[in-house]
Amino acid sequence: MRTTCSIPTIWIDGLATLAFFVATVTPWVEALALSPQLEAAVLEQFIPAIYLERVAARSSAAETRHCVQAVSTALLDALRRADHPLQSLAPEESAQVEQVAGACADLFQHSSSCVEGRNGQLLLHNHGRHRLSDRKLAELTAVHNFHIRRPDGMTAAERFFGRTHLVLFEQILLRVPLPPRPRRRRPRPPKLPYLLPAAA
Repeated sequence: MRTTCSIPTIWIDGLATLAFFVATVTPWVEALALSPQLEAAVLEQFIPAIYLERVAARSSAAETRHCVQAVSTALLDALRRADHPLQSLAPEESAQVEQVAGACADLFQHSSSCVEGRNGQLLLHNHGRHRLSDRKLAELTAVHNFHIRRPDGMTAAERFFGRTHLVLFEQILLRVPLPPRPRRRRPRPPKLPYLLPAAA
């Protein structure tokens, strides 16, 4: 008896994204004319380290951010060791390798956004199938009664009470406190090259 299994679409999208990424960045790294050992280090360590660093910077959860940043730092620390072959490159070559690796990390970030976006859409569809909360129902009722206007230009509340009312947005402004001033951002320290040798 032959059995079949269905592969989730999200997995297929993920595999397609990885295949696109590998097929695109491999020629970029090969164009650097590095040794096979250095090519492997760029593809398997340097690019993932830069990508994880950027993921950590975008993460809102402190625990996740620290965990991802720790993995990125461990990969970069290995590349910064004095005995690593990447440290034998001339400064111009090292800068070129870093530029290409950063471009590859950005490419993976942009190419995977469609998969992340699909996850978000699936989550929204899932939420939409649940019952409305009392708060959501009250909000929708207020919008229906005080905002939506029929062709005659009147809202449901105006027809019911026989008189006009404030615009819904103006009523909200009277009841909702203004948000506090945004926190002043701290100046970022200057960005050092990734392949700068670690201090002895």
